[in-house]
Amino acid sequence: MPLKSRIAAAVSRSIRMGQGTRSDPPPAPAQLAAALAYSVSPGGARIRPTILTGVAMACGEDAADVTDRAAAALELIHCASLVHDDLPCFDDADVRRGKPSVHRAFSEPLAVLTGDALIVLAFEPLAGVAATRPERVAPLVRILAQQTGSPRGICAGQAWESEAAVDLAAYHRAKTGALFIAATQMGAVAAGADPAEWEELGARIGEAFQVADDLRDALFDEDALGKPAGQDSLHGRPNAVAELGVGGAVQRLRDTLAGAIASIPSCPGEGALAHMVQAYSEKLVPQHPAVRNAVPGE
Repeated sequence: MPLKSRIAAAVSRSIRMGQGTRSDPPPAPAQLAAALAYSVSPGGARIRPTILTGVAMACGEDAADVTDRAAAALELIHCASLVHDDLPCFDDADVRRGKPSVHRAFSEPLAVLTGDALIVLAFEPLAGVAATRPERVAPLVRILAQQTGSPRGICAGQAWESEAAVDLAAYHRAKTGALFIAATQMGAVAAGADPAEWEELGARIGEAFQVADDLRDALFDEDALGKPAGQDSLHGRPNAVAELGVGGAVQRLRDTLAGAIASIPSCPGEGALAHMVQAYSEKLVPQHPAVRNAVPGE
């Protein structure tokens, strides 16, 4: 099965758990069930679960079901973060992935509940790992919880926006890097490998992803992004373009991507994983004249 289809199937199975069925009463309230499905489709690039699966395969994947469950759990957390990010109290975004955001399509209360339900639902597939690889359940749960909450997870990353002074590296590491660290470490655990060796790769990919997002937010419009543009400037948020300029941000992105590929630990599938990271790296660099012509320090 192609990787994209494999991840989509795993996410769909997890969403069905949260919706309930007539044979498994009680079913979820109809609107909440619909909002859950709406929040995860279309799936976007699904880069986090793809990296997780790629790491597991590179480490000599020995339990595909464990990998699939971990990938679905991670994607549900990511989708929950998008639902909450779009709320009026944060970005107040009307559009996500080219369609109305969840709070616009279903209401603000249902969006809050959808995000909450996704976060809790994410841990259900991990519980199922106990049936085949019980020794991997606790590490998977611990990593996902740590990279979701505080002080190092995406909740802390969002909270940094309420602080008067912000360390850009710490902000990026928590807001965006956290789930990429979860991706690389959970992928290692899913294959029975040591997760500690995989933190640097996740952190570097996360930083690159955030710098690229800062560039896109500053340079592109809503039609090109499929979501509101200029949000960092509008909300006065710390970002790489404001701190470094376009040229400096482009150089930071290129340096970070190079460091990510160099940081891949030795493993059976190191070459294939490096090829995957390189392919994603090329896609991350925004295709815009300002980026192509950028000179550091200009």
